[in-house]
Amino acid sequence: MQGNKNIIDKMNDLLADELTAINQYMVHAGMCENWKYERLHKIIEKRAIAEMKHAEKIIDRILFLEGSPTVSRLNKINIGADIEKQHRNDRAAEEAAIKSYNDVIRLATELGDNGTREMLESILAEEEDHIDWIEAQLDQITHMGMQSYLVEQIHYFE
Repeated sequence: MQGNKNIIDKMNDLLADELTAINQYMVHAGMCENWKYERLHKIIEKRAIAEMKHAEKIIDRILFLEGSPTVSRLNKINIGADIEKQHRNDRAAEEAAIKSYNDVIRLATELGDNGTREMLESILAEEEDHIDWIEAQLDQITHMGMQSYLVEQIHYFE
C-alpha cells in the first residue's frame, strides 16, 4: 500500500530515535553489569530489547507503506557516567520519544492513516511505561539517597 511520504519520513525519524535508544540502553545496561548492579542491568537490558521490538514494528510499517527504512542514522547518544546521570539521560530520551510519537500520531490521524496511528499508539503506551519506571527510580534516589538506592540494585530477583 502506497503510504504518505510525510508519514514515512516521520516514521524514519522515529526509527532513528529507537535505534539510538537501543544503543544508549545497551551501554547503560553493560555499565550496570560491570558495576555489578544486577537488578538495573537486567531491567535496562529488557528496555533495550523492547526498543528493538519498537524499531522492528516501525520498519515493518514503513515497508508496508512502500517506503525505505533508514537504519543507518543515529541521533546523539548520551551515556551517563553514573547511575543517576544514566537515568536522567534515559528520561530525556523517553520524553523526546513521547513527544515525537504524539506528533506523528497527530499527523497520522489528520491524514486518515489509522493503521499507523494504532501501531504508534501501542508503542507510545510502552514508552510511557518506560518513563514512569525511570521517574520512579529518580524519586527513589531522592527519597532514600544514592547509597541506599544502589544497595537495592545489587541483587535481582525474578
